[in-house]
Amino acid sequence: MGLDIRTPIGLMFTVLGIILVAVGFFSSSDVYSKSLGINLNLWWGMVLLIFGVVMLVFGLRTSSKKPEQAAAKNAGD
Repeated sequence: MGLDIRTPIGLMFTVLGIILVAVGFFSSSDVYSKSLGINLNLWWGMVLLIFGVVMLVFGLRTSSKKPEQAAAKNAGD
């Protein structure tokens, strides 16, 4: 089956991570008094961004290998 779910999931997490990093970077520090002064939007945005990029890399790396494998399989026939 040709469906690789890692690419759209990676894209979604990457976009959400970028949004959260931007919100965390540009928001005031008064908002984070309830979270002991920790900028949770910035930190979780970075986590989501890293996870999304890793998923994109694995998804795109696998999809780029499929044509090579198909060509090798057809050459063997």
